Amino acid sequence: MKGEIMEGSYTFKSIDEYILQFPHEVQEKLKRLRKVIKESAPDAEEKISYQMPTFVLHGNLVHFAAYKKHIGFYPTSSGIAAFEHEFSEYKSSKGAVQFPLEKPMPYELISEIVKFRVAENINKAEGKLKKKK
Repeated sequence: MKGEIMEGSYTFKSIDEYILQFPHEVQEKLKRLRKVIKESAPDAEEKISYQMPTFVLHGNLVHFAAYKKHIGFYPTSSGIAAFEHEFSEYKSSKGAVQFPLEKPMPYELISEIVKFRVAENINKAEGKLKKKK
C-alpha cells in the first residue's frame, strides 16, 4: 500500500492517515510540526488539500508534506518573502521551503511564520468585511 500512496493513487482522508504512511522518525517530525502549527494557529482547521496536510483560517494558512530527504513547508509566497533572510541555509522557492530530514527542524521559526500567516489572513478577511459594508 505504501507504494500506492507514494504514487499518488491514494486519497488521504485525514492528517493522521497522511502521517502514518512514513517511517517512525519522519512521523515524529510531522507530528511535532503539526503540534507547533496547531499551537501557533489554535483557531485553524485541519484538512487535506493537494494531498497535503493543510491548515485553514480565512483561507489556506500553510501546507506541509514529507518527501524522501526533506519536509516541504508551504506558507504561501508572502510567508516565504517575509522570512526570506531566515531561509538562507535551506532550499526555498517562491512559496516553499525544504527542511532536510537529517537536520533539526526549526520549530520556533515555523511557529513565527504560522503566526505571521494567521495575522495576514485575519487582516485580509477583515478588509473584505469592511469593503462589503
